[in-house]
Order: sequence, then C-alpha cells, then structure tokens
Amino acid sequence: MERSSAVRGDGMTGSGLLTARAGTAALDDHGLAAALGGLVDGLGYWSGKGALAAVERTGRCLAGTGEPSGPDEGPGTAGEGSWSRFIGRIGAVALRAVVEPTRDERRRRLLALLEIWADGPFADPRARMRTGLVRVTEGGPVVVRDERGAAVVVGRPTEGLRKFVDLRAGESDPPSLGVIEEVTDVPRGGWGDAEQVRRLVGLVRERGPVPWDLDAVAVLRDGTGMGRAAASFALAGMLAGGHLPYLDDRERRIHRLKVAEIEDGVHEPCRMGSLDRLELLADVLPEDPAELWEPQGMRVVAERVAHAWRDRYGRRTVVPERTFNAAIELHPFPLSAGRFCAAFTDHASVRGLGSHLDPWIRNSESGPFLTAGGWDLNDFKDILHVAVSNLFRVYAELPAGDPVRAGAPALLRALRERVDHPGLLLNAGILSHTVGRRVADVHDRFGSRPYVGPEPLEVASVDDGLTVVVDGVVDRRGDRSQPRLYFRPAFYGDDERSRTLSAARADPRHDPGIERVEWLRGPACARIVERLEDSSLPPGSYETNPAVSTPDVLARAACGLGIDEDAAALYLQLLTLYAPGDRNIRVWNGWKADRHQKAAAVLVERGLVVEDRRARTGRRIFLPGEWIHAGKPYQPMEAWKAELLGVERSYNGRLENPLPLPTRTVPELFAHAWELVEGGRGPSARPATVARVR
Repeated sequence: MERSSAVRGDGMTGSGLLTARAGTAALDDHGLAAALGGLVDGLGYWSGKGALAAVERTGRCLAGTGEPSGPDEGPGTAGEGSWSRFIGRIGAVALRAVVEPTRDERRRRLLALLEIWADGPFADPRARMRTGLVRVTEGGPVVVRDERGAAVVVGRPTEGLRKFVDLRAGESDPPSLGVIEEVTDVPRGGWGDAEQVRRLVGLVRERGPVPWDLDAVAVLRDGTGMGRAAASFALAGMLAGGHLPYLDDRERRIHRLKVAEIEDGVHEPCRMGSLDRLELLADVLPEDPAELWEPQGMRVVAERVAHAWRDRYGRRTVVPERTFNAAIELHPFPLSAGRFCAAFTDHASVRGLGSHLDPWIRNSESGPFLTAGGWDLNDFKDILHVAVSNLFRVYAELPAGDPVRAGAPALLRALRERVDHPGLLLNAGILSHTVGRRVADVHDRFGSRPYVGPEPLEVASVDDGLTVVVDGVVDRRGDRSQPRLYFRPAFYGDDERSRTLSAARADPRHDPGIERVEWLRGPACARIVERLEDSSLPPGSYETNPAVSTPDVLARAACGLGIDEDAAALYLQLLTLYAPGDRNIRVWNGWKADRHQKAAAVLVERGLVVEDRRARTGRRIFLPGEWIHAGKPYQPMEAWKAELLGVERSYNGRLENPLPLPTRTVPELFAHAWELVEGGRGPSARPATVARVR
C-alpha cells in the first residue's frame, strides 16, 4: 500500500515551486476576478496574487505529479474556491473567452486559465471527481493522497468548513481531509475535454475572437422572451447577478446597447446564482470549436442557450421592442424590464403568482423576518409593489392590443386572489414611536396572544388575527430597533382592527403594502380594469389620445378655448399626462412633426403655454406657472400638474417621491382637468377667457 501524504500550507512540492506557466504570472492579478465576474462568488476573497498558480497546483496535487517537500506546503487558494464549480462546466468560461465583446485584458486571463485547465485532471472526461465541504481542524492537512486518490482544499476556512475537490483513483472513496459535510459528483461528459479546450484556445490565438453577430442576439431574444440587453450578455457569457463589470466604449459599441439598456440587462438574471449561470452555458459550444467562426456559428450557440434557458425558466411572451423600451424607462427596480413585462404577459408561470403563499416569521441574527422558504414571497412582493405602482402608465401609455397592456386585468385578478388568501402575511412597516417602543406597550391595542409559527420567536410578539407585532432586537451598540408590524391582507378592511393597525404605523411610505392592497380592492382599480377591457378603443390607439378616449371632452375644450381639436388635444395632454414629451405625443396621437408643431404654435399664440428649454422633458412648451425640478428617475413638471396628479414634493422641494396610486382613469383625468380650467382654476399666468359649453 502506498503511504498517504498530508500537506499543510502552500508553496512547494518535491519537484520545485508550482507556479503557473511562463507568461501567466503577470496576468494573475485583480483582473482575474473581474474576468470571472458572475461565474465565481466572493470576489472580495480574490487577493489578486497566486490564483492562476493555485488552480494549476491544485490540479497537480490531485494528479500526483509532485510530492510535497515538507509538512507545511500545499497548493494555495484561488479566491474562496467557487472556481471548483468550473469542473464539468468549463464551457461557460470558454464562451466568455472566445466572443468578441470580451475585452482583451480579460480574454488573456481567461485563455491562461483554460490552458492550465486543459493540462490538469479537470479536463479529463474519465476523471471521477467530487466537490463539497469538509470540516477540518485548525492546522490540519490541506492535501491528502494515497492509492485511492487525492483530496485538496480549495478555499479559505469558514467556521471550520472548507471547500474541497477530490479525485478517485479506484472504486473506493478517496482519502478525506476531515469529516465531509457535503459532497457532490461533478458533471461528466459535457463540453470541455482537454482537446476541445486546447483547440479553442489555439483558434482564438490564431484567428482572433469570434465576430459578434447581432442576428444571433435576436435569435436568443426571440427564443426566450428576455430583453435584448440580457440576451446580448447571455450570448457573451456575461450573465451576472445585478452587477456587471464596467463596460468600456468598445464593448458598448459591439453590444449596440444604450446605458439604460445595460443597466436594465444586468438585473435580468439577478435571482440566478453563479452555479445557475455556469450550468446554463456549460454545454452550448459546438463539439468542434472551429464551427464558431462559421457564418452561422453564433446563431447555433444562441439556439442552444435559448433551449437551455427554456428548460430551466420557460419561455416568456416576446413583447414589441417599443413596449420593452417603455418598460425600461419606467425603471421598475427591483424587477428588470423583462421580468416586469412577464408579470403582465405570463403571470400564471411567474414565481409567487401561480399559487397561494403561506409565509411565516422566523428568527435571524438581525431579528425576525418574513419568509416562505424560497424566492416566491420576494417575487410576489416585488410584483405587488412594482406592477401596482406602474399600472397606470401601462394602461395609459401602451396601445390597445399590446400584450403587456392586455395582460393587466389578469395580473390584477391574480394579485387580488393572492392577497385574499387567509394564510398570506405581509410587512406593514414599523410601529410608530408615538404608540410604543415594545410589544408590551401595545397590548391594549392588539391583545396579548403571541404569534405562533413553525418555530418559536426569540422576541416578544402579539397576534390579533389581522396584525402581528414583533419586538425589535438589540444591536452591538445596545440600541433596540423599533417593533415591526405584519398583517394578513385577507382580513384587512373597513373595521376597527384595521383602523387600529393603520393608526399604529409609522410613515407608511416606507412600506406601502397596505396601500397596495387597499387600491387593488378599490373603485379606481375596478374602473381602470373596465377601461382596459373596453373594446371601444381601436387596436393600436392610446388612451392618452383624447380624440379617441374622450372625444366629448375634447370637443368641449376646443369650443371653450376657440381653437382646433389638435391644439385642444395637445393642451389636455399637457395638463394631465406625466411625461408628455414630443416623442410620446407624436406616438400617442399618430402625428407627424409638422402637425404637432402647428398645434403647439396655436397654444403659444393664445398664451396657453410658454416656450422654453427644460432638462429631462423632451418638449419645448410648458404650462405657465411654477416649475418643479426632480432628479432621476423622477419626472420634473409644472406645479399645477403635480397638484392635479397628487405628486408630493420631497423635503428639498423637488418632485422626488413616487407617483401616488391613481384615483381616476385617463378620460376622468381629462374631464377633471378641463373642469378646473373651465372654472377658472387652470394653470394660467393671467386670467383666461374660457367659454363654458353646455
């Protein structure tokens, strides 16, 4: 029997210092972590020195190509060890290395890693390898090897646990570094044997990167329903979790993306972990890498990525490009534009909407929190907040027949079904300081029965059937947080318990869940749904065009002001609509530029508007009176209109609060605005003469 070897520390073997091959050491800096961004975890652990060498050394230790020269040597670590997930999934790294959008400094590091990979056991399809977590003792071995195989730690210790990789030499399990807590066989038989990896690296060095194919991006977009930016990033192997390494000018030109599209695209896969991204892209490259340089090469890859995406996440309805861009302009954070549109078009398949939720309150180090055991509750809360907040603009600013607009009534019904479920529990904010600072202070309001969940809470609580109040926790400085409020929306209504809850909340703007539930059940929502389902609006036309949505009000305005209907329509739009920029007006009204300019000239001549240039408006005529500024993503507007829409100023006097939930449909808004003007309360720098029309 061969003697078992145990190694501690890092650095040397009997055959000398194990360094990455000549020419790669200079690449082994912080740039490697950026090159692998989105495919590895814990970027803060990537020190920038020794990572490529550590991967190479780990392979040699597993393969037994060198014996340690002393008891205190080992392979070293690359980051926190998540690179070990590349075993069986190296195709994702190879895709990023081969495509044109990857900047050269990152490509050099990725190619160096692939060369190291091909020379080690990781690219051997016959190798039987595992990864996992092992509990080790302080100062214990970091490498063990005998006739059964070898095991190597690949990450820094965390509470006594370390990631490891092992390689089996026979039928028995390989030697262990300690007590194995978790272990998984790595995939075998996929793309990325040594010959494929070497051939791909050689072709890139010989021919340069694979030219970018915008048609392939379109294939992926149409095959999945994701947005163009997300499709472009996926095809480039650049999927990330809400963050993407900085794109330089060259990369943006290749992707053909605007800044807003890039910012949205990085949020598309935010619920995907690095392992999910690796598995999605692991087997999309052709068996012969040379096929990538063929005219249809990247389109074939796009089809494979689309197939892998559909297998995991399904296929969304593909929405028109203008609709998708309109969703981007809404800034529906934390949703991407793609996930936002999918909530309307494919709500039945969206996580958190397809079935009832029964969350509970559980303990954590930072205090109790609400959970449903997965992402479903988070997705539901995101959709409830973002979809309801932006519903009015979906209804008003998308044309009749648009798939997102058409899906709004079904989405609203699904949301109402979820909030009517007795088991649903949602956040209601924090307890007002004027009411109390501990659960003991609110027994007179909410009773004394404690909350009962799947696990006992470590802090005091009360539960009156509608409201749950949970004590705060003490932080490291000794400060106690204010008690949190939760509520069961199925039992919220016009009763004493509900009024007690509302009166006990601190500023509801910090957690407006109750307001969302009230609005879903209220008359304004019902009237908007009625308008959405009204077939009288011709396909392709917009509710924001008073000529089709409310011709009677338009006729009254034209007659009362003594102007033609085009000018009256533009005036009503300036009075009421959130963002009546020139581009939007022409789309909504179906106007060419000259028709728009003619209508605007009439309003200027009559003194109904003023001409000016104002930032972030996209227009040159404005209602007279005070103007209120706003920072992105909020919209600056006339003070008169802000009051009409109920938009509140923030502490600095700017319009930097979210739009309130709507209380009127668009026709009702046009009618109300005209009534104010007709009654002498319009936005005028001087008294206007308006003929009343009966």
